[in-house]
Amino acid sequence: MLIKVKAYPQAGKQEIIKKENDSFEIWVKEKPIQGQANRAIITILTDYFKIPRENIKLVRGFKQRNKIFEIIK
Repeated sequence: MLIKVKAYPQAGKQEIIKKENDSFEIWVKEKPIQGQANRAIITILTDYFKIPRENIKLVRGFKQRNKIFEIIK
């Protein structure tokens, strides 16, 4: 399953909001430097979907605000 994520790095909070079936907005406190924000987003997604970290893969948008993740259940 592919999901779309709009990332908000360097926010004052950590939060996930489901916009549609496959679309999320995620706020993280980490900076978008050397993948810190991407790793924080993956951590939030593992908690949300209750799956291991290895089952989430960033497919597109490594350096963009709009990202696509693959979720393997």
